[in-house]
Amino acid sequence: MTDSPTPAAAPAKDHGRAGRDLPAAITSAVVLLAAIAASLFFWKTAFMVIVAAAVVVAVWELRKGFLAKGIDLPEQPLMIGGVVMVVVAYFYGAPALVTATAVSALVTMLWLLRRGIDGYVQNATASVFTLVYVPFLGSFVALLLAEGGTGLGSDSGGSGLENPGVQGIITFILVTIASDIGGYIAGVLFGRHPMAPVISPKKSWEGFAGSLVFTVAAGWALVTYLLDGDWWVGIALGIIAVVMATLGDLCESVIKRDLGIKDMSQVVPGHGGLMDRLDSLLATVAPIWLLLHYAVF
Repeated sequence: MTDSPTPAAAPAKDHGRAGRDLPAAITSAVVLLAAIAASLFFWKTAFMVIVAAAVVVAVWELRKGFLAKGIDLPEQPLMIGGVVMVVVAYFYGAPALVTATAVSALVTMLWLLRRGIDGYVQNATASVFTLVYVPFLGSFVALLLAEGGTGLGSDSGGSGLENPGVQGIITFILVTIASDIGGYIAGVLFGRHPMAPVISPKKSWEGFAGSLVFTVAAGWALVTYLLDGDWWVGIALGIIAVVMATLGDLCESVIKRDLGIKDMSQVVPGHGGLMDRLDSLLATVAPIWLLLHYAVF
């Protein structure tokens, strides 16, 4: 009696030039945006729970990806330190964030001493990189949300569209989404000239032009009509957002190519890993906070 042949693995589904399962991607985006909207409109401090959870998942994804190169990140101090950084940034501001980042880095390096000498520099360097890339940049979301009060006690500031922090978060998210949508539509319809073929073959200059148009239009409209700011701030916001979002996406692509992986994970249906969606957001939030903090708020 001969063994039956092993069935061949099903080929990966081709999603065409779209490059993703569009219905699943749209469904995931709607669910995530609904959760964000609910927290912002009813009690904005609850949004910090979403940010903290995103930091924890992102650290887990990066550890999983780095293991492909033999780099073993210490999850516990990075996750705990990351959450602390987000919390202190929200309640105590930028100086507290800097202090929490430094302490988290030192604690992480001390934590790694328990493993001995071999691989210490590699793991410590990757850990500090992760700490800056994810929780430090992500904590600027907390700084932006804290505009207009923290949502607790006498510093409540309220929630909903009347709160400056909520307005800032909505502006930040929507301009970044506009960059993604504009680039996606223009890239699929008109993309002919690759921007960085070795790093990201599907990213085109036509897509970048679409991102620029959509993001500048969104920035101008949101700053002018939602934030009641000057029109030039909206234009500047759009330009900054599209440049930083594109750089963030390219940097994430470089990281994945160096690690030899396609997606960081599959936790977000239709999008891949959470980091595959956070790359643009992490890159844009710090300059957006800086611009809005000094030019609008």
